[in-house]
Amino acid sequence: MHTKIDLRESLNLPNSETTTPAEVFQNQTLRPILKLQNDLYLSLFTNYALRQNADFNSLSVGKKNVFIEQSIQKDSVLKNTFIGMTIGMFTLEELEIYHSDSKVFNKRIITMLIERLKSQMKYL
Repeated sequence: MHTKIDLRESLNLPNSETTTPAEVFQNQTLRPILKLQNDLYLSLFTNYALRQNADFNSLSVGKKNVFIEQSIQKDSVLKNTFIGMTIGMFTLEELEIYHSDSKVFNKRIITMLIERLKSQMKYL
């Protein structure tokens, strides 16, 4: 039986003496989960965008970027859904780390997710 960690691709991001524990968690846990869940995040956001703005597909890339940022930052249900999708892929040990500074980790999740969605405009 595979574990949640087995499902994730190892990104092999280097750490140095100046790498903080939050950055280590981001690089070893959050980034691989965001990559693993990418198709789900894209599908969820595309569905959301079309429900909120029927003309979403005809918007310029710049306007799509603004829409992505504002939607995720201002719609707490959408934001919490994305955070929940990410947390759901944690192991128990990772959840303990997450609980130690959830506010910081939530901000990192959302920031990386926004950038990930914006960089994939051609799929939206």
